[in-house]
Amino acid sequence: MDQLIQQVESLQLLNHFVLTLLLLIPMILIARTVVAGTRYSPILIIVIFGLLMGFLLVVSDIATPGLKEFPVLELVSQTTNIALIVTFFVGGQEIRKIFGNKTGAVKELLIHNEEEAVLGTTRTQLVLTVRSFFLLIGIEATSRLILGLNQSDLSNYYPIMAYLGLVGAIILIDNKAKILEKPLYIRKGLLEIIVIIGILVMSFHLSQFIKELISLPSIFFAMVIATALGAIFYKYVFGPTIKALLFAGIPAVLAGTFTVGGSRIMEVFEMEGTGAVLGYGFFGQLFWMFGGMALLIYIGKTRAVRNLAPGMAGALSHTGLTGACTAGDLGKRAANRAPMLVNIPFAMHAFVFSILGLSMDRGSLLMIPSIIMLVIGFILLVIGLQNIRKPNKDDRMEMKSLLQFGFGWQIIAIFGGLILLSLSQMALDYSVMAKASAISHFGLFAGVQEGMFGAEVAGLITFTFSMTFLVHPFVFFMFGKAMENDEQMPKLPVLILALIGALGIIASIFII
Repeated sequence: MDQLIQQVESLQLLNHFVLTLLLLIPMILIARTVVAGTRYSPILIIVIFGLLMGFLLVVSDIATPGLKEFPVLELVSQTTNIALIVTFFVGGQEIRKIFGNKTGAVKELLIHNEEEAVLGTTRTQLVLTVRSFFLLIGIEATSRLILGLNQSDLSNYYPIMAYLGLVGAIILIDNKAKILEKPLYIRKGLLEIIVIIGILVMSFHLSQFIKELISLPSIFFAMVIATALGAIFYKYVFGPTIKALLFAGIPAVLAGTFTVGGSRIMEVFEMEGTGAVLGYGFFGQLFWMFGGMALLIYIGKTRAVRNLAPGMAGALSHTGLTGACTAGDLGKRAANRAPMLVNIPFAMHAFVFSILGLSMDRGSLLMIPSIIMLVIGFILLVIGLQNIRKPNKDDRMEMKSLLQFGFGWQIIAIFGGLILLSLSQMALDYSVMAKASAISHFGLFAGVQEGMFGAEVAGLITFTFSMTFLVHPFVFFMFGKAMENDEQMPKLPVLILALIGALGIIASIFII
C-alpha cells in the first residue's frame, strides 16, 4: 500500500509540473499576442492575467490562498534570484565594456528563426520561453538539493524535478534556428547552469556566514559575484541558458508571483493594516516612477526612452521595467543599458539590508543612519541631473550620469520612504513590505521573500507586490506612447501622474 501511495504521489508531481507549464507559458504568450504590433510591453498583461488566475483558483475552491495545492507553481514564484543572477552578469559585462572602453562586435552563436509560431512570438522566442520555465525549476530544485533545504512539500521530489528541468532545458533548442558551432553552444548552456547553481550555493553560505554580523540576504552576494564574473568575462558569448533567462526569465518569475499573489486577494483585504500597505504601494509606484522621470525630463532635460527606461529601472531596481528592457520591448539601447543600470544601485543594498537588519532587531527604524543615507542620495541625485543635462554627451557620459542619478534616487526612494512610513503607525516589517511594493524593488522583494523580515510578511509579499503592479497600465502606456513618438516621452502627463502619486502616498500614510 505504501508503494502504491508513493507511486500516486509521484504521478501527482508530474501532473503539477505539466499543469504549471500549461498555466504560465500560455499566460506569457497571450500577453505577447495582445501587444503584438504595438510598442507596449507584455509585462502589463502578465500582471492582469496572473492576478486573475490566482483569484479564480481560490474563488472556485480549486486552491487555498498561497496555492499550496500547486507546489510547483509556488516554487516558480520563488526563483527570483535565478533571473536576477543573469541580469547581474550581463550588467557586469556592460560595466566593463563602457567604463573600460572595450568596444567591438560580439560574435553571436544563435541566429533567430523569425517565423511566427504564435502571434507576436517567433519560433525561437517560443523555445526560449519554454526553456526558461524548465531552467527555473531545474536550477532551483538542484540548488535546494545541494543546500539541503527540505522545508517544502516537494523536498522528496527535488531530484526528479532537477532532472526534468535540466534535461528539458538542454534538449529544448529551436531546430530551425541557425546555430554556429553547435557542440560549443550546448556546452555553454551546461556551463551556465553549473555557474548559476554555484552562485546560488555560494551566496547562500555567505549570507549565513555573515548573518551574525550583518543581516544580508543571499541576493546581495549573488549580485556581487555575478557582476564580478560579468566584468571579468566581458567577452563571453551567451549560450542557451543565459539567452533564455535573459529573454523570458523575469516574465516567467513574475507570472508565477502574480498568480500566487492573486490567490491572496480576499485574505489580505480582510487583514488589519494591509490597506495602508496597498495604498502606499500603489501611489508610491506612481510617485517614485513618474517623480523620477519628471526630474529627468524637467531638470535633466532628457525625454529619450534610452535614458528614462533603463534609468528608472536602475533607480528603483524596478521589476517590471527591468523585464521590459531586457526583453527588448523598449528598444535595443534600453536593453543594453538596463542590466548595468540595475546592477550599480544594487551595491547600495549593503547599507539597506544592514540598516534594516539592525532596525528589525530593535523593532524600529534607525533614524540617524537613514537620514545620512538620504543626504548622500540627494547629493548623488543632484550630480547626476547636472551631468545628464550637459550637451554633446556620448554613451559613456550618459551612462555615468544615469548611474549617479539612479544610485541617488534609489537611496532617496528607500530611505526617504521608510522615514515617511516611520511617521505613521505602520510596523517596520509592514513598512518594508510596503516599500518593496512601492518601487517594485527586486532586492527588497527577494529579501522579504527569503524571510528576512519574518514569516508573515514573507507570505504576504507576493500579493502586495503583485497588486501594486496595477500601476503598470500607466507606466507601460506612457512608455508605449513614447516609443510611438520617436522614443520621446510626453512631458505633462508624467508631471500629473507624479503629483497624483505624491498626494496618494501622503493620504495612505496619514489618513488610511
